[in-house]
Amino acid sequence: MVTNTSTPHPANAGTAAANDVASAPDHAQWGEIVQLLGAEIAGPLSSALERIHSLVSTGQIDRQSLRALRDSVSQAREAGMVGQQLARLASGRLRLSRERLHLTQILRGVLTQRSRETQARGIQIRQSLKPIEVMADGSLLFSLLNALMDWALANTHSSIDLRLDLSSWPAKARLTCRFAHRSLDLLDAQQEFETPASLNALGWRLVEQTALTMGVLPLREDEAGITVLTLEFPHTVGEEPGMSDADPEGRESIWESKPSTTAGRRDYQPSSNSKPLAGSHVLIIAQSRDLRTQIQTAIQHMGLIIDVVSSMDEASVFCAEGLPHGIVFESALRGPDFDMLFEDIMREVPMFSFVEVMAESHMTQLSTATADGLARISRQHLSDALPSVLLFELSKEF
Repeated sequence: MVTNTSTPHPANAGTAAANDVASAPDHAQWGEIVQLLGAEIAGPLSSALERIHSLVSTGQIDRQSLRALRDSVSQAREAGMVGQQLARLASGRLRLSRERLHLTQILRGVLTQRSRETQARGIQIRQSLKPIEVMADGSLLFSLLNALMDWALANTHSSIDLRLDLSSWPAKARLTCRFAHRSLDLLDAQQEFETPASLNALGWRLVEQTALTMGVLPLREDEAGITVLTLEFPHTVGEEPGMSDADPEGRESIWESKPSTTAGRRDYQPSSNSKPLAGSHVLIIAQSRDLRTQIQTAIQHMGLIIDVVSSMDEASVFCAEGLPHGIVFESALRGPDFDMLFEDIMREVPMFSFVEVMAESHMTQLSTATADGLARISRQHLSDALPSVLLFELSKEF
């Protein structure tokens, strides 16, 4: 049985949201999301509380229980972070831009960024991507693609197949994600018609609502243990007035960006979202507790997912499981261990963002102005300059 699980949404409402302001949320729908958010936070925290009570009563905890406690807290934290992103979408005050973006290159960049994570999980990503450009909000497109990967990786029992092509007339960019949501060798007749609860969990809601806010149509089908999600983008370059036509034969050639007219520049300004980096992941490496706190305080309003470690050894272990989108590190920790980490990451992701925090007075520099590609900022300028530096560094791929 084929089931379309996407929330009904008028096509014209989605288009209007993409052009100006996100449409008002459906109250019943957001009520369900709030209930789901509460459950996904309360469940892991209840489990964590039980283990803490056991620790208090016995005065000891074994390694397995400690790992379970950490996992429970991590699950609740992740649910809270997703909730923050959903709250931003639900506000109805989000102004969206329309920028000309190379969807294929951005998607490949996301997949490269997530390659360590997929390899650590033993999941193969199979790609068939035609070169396609779209008009969309850059920050939300990046958030949508990462949310899609989070959801697919959390639910797949197989490889993940990604296909990017054009629909038939009128030609629209169409991204299809396909994976098995059950182990097919264990699938019985009853399970064939059951949809795992995790497929409709908070991660799916983030994918769905981000897409709808952008005016992107999410169509999902779950059948016989297989999930297929298709995201159809409303504004594909070649369909926009004044833009070059898409190749009618669908040949995989790179299209050239043509200079915009003055009117075009007015229509397609960069994103003016209050939190354009919301959902991006930053790792802070600092030995000093005071410095860690200072960095976190400087960027806590940006909607970022923030992790903190105190040494390069810990950072290497952290990055082995999956790369963040950027690293802010204490200059005093530079040395052979940092050099190895830097070379390893830059070899894999050449546009990766590093920001070095200098203890002494230093001019704020972007990565484009330094010989080694590191952005630099003095500790005394963190509160007023670090948000702007991160905004530039983490947006380079757009």
